[in-house]
Amino acid sequence: MAEVQDNSLRRDAWRRLKRNRAAVVSGCILAVLTLCCVLVPELSRWRYDEANLALGPTSPSWGHWMGTDYLGRDLMTRVFFGGRISLAVGVVATMVSFVIGVIYGGVAGYFGGRIDNLMMRLVDVMYTFPFLILVILLMVFFAGKDGAPYGVWVSVLGVFVADPKDPAYFPVFQIVFVFAALGAISWLTMARIVRGQVLTLREQPFVEAARTMGVSHTGIIFRHLLPNALGPIIVYATLTVPQVMLTEAFLSFLGLGTQEPLASWGLLASGGAEMMDIYPWILVFPAVMLAATLFCFNFLGDGLRDALDPQIRGGQR
Repeated sequence: MAEVQDNSLRRDAWRRLKRNRAAVVSGCILAVLTLCCVLVPELSRWRYDEANLALGPTSPSWGHWMGTDYLGRDLMTRVFFGGRISLAVGVVATMVSFVIGVIYGGVAGYFGGRIDNLMMRLVDVMYTFPFLILVILLMVFFAGKDGAPYGVWVSVLGVFVADPKDPAYFPVFQIVFVFAALGAISWLTMARIVRGQVLTLREQPFVEAARTMGVSHTGIIFRHLLPNALGPIIVYATLTVPQVMLTEAFLSFLGLGTQEPLASWGLLASGGAEMMDIYPWILVFPAVMLAATLFCFNFLGDGLRDALDPQIRGGQR
């Protein structure tokens, strides 16, 4: 009976989502952008890091649809390659914050009492630190070659490559560190949302029945409570992706995120801003891609919120 009701709620949420044209169009645009980011760099006859100093910056043409940058590199290839990194940062960092926030908030909400107070006071203390400044400090003090994280990176990379200290791998290390830093800082709100949902659900009859049957605390949290709280969690995770992408873009704009010869939309916008008066297309194309992606994620998140909100769903029945 519970499974039938759950399927009914899912169908109802899907119908509500399909009625939201902005969310559906945004989802389609994101799917197309993601597909382009995967395929275009592979199908293009230009590599993302292939420079042609003799060509230099040229405006969009049939040979280079988005023009070339100041090093003569094909901008379209770099824009879609940069989209890979920007989207990966948003998704991976959100997944890191999702895992940490769900576990932390689920444990705090389920046990309550002193454990809940202690855990949430720690969250409150961490909230007092400005998010962006904390991420910048992590990047400045721990993302360099002298930091302990780089030593761990070299040790792990040494298992797979002969020369893990090759400078070509250092930009990849910085990208991985951005994933970790953004995810490790952005889980606080996720933990609060999960805690609130679990506090509401933990006294429900199905939880009491699970306790009576001898289900462990871990089983109750991960098999009964968290699956029933997935609606708001998914919505917030969808809205976290553009926030993380925007933070990465700002870090790259400051020179603390993605580094050459790699590319992200923030790094490309940073390079384009330096010469926008002379070569505006170098800034316009990555900026438009970033802005369109952020808008689409926000519209999609709003649509999911409306589709999964139990109060809205209940009011329309």
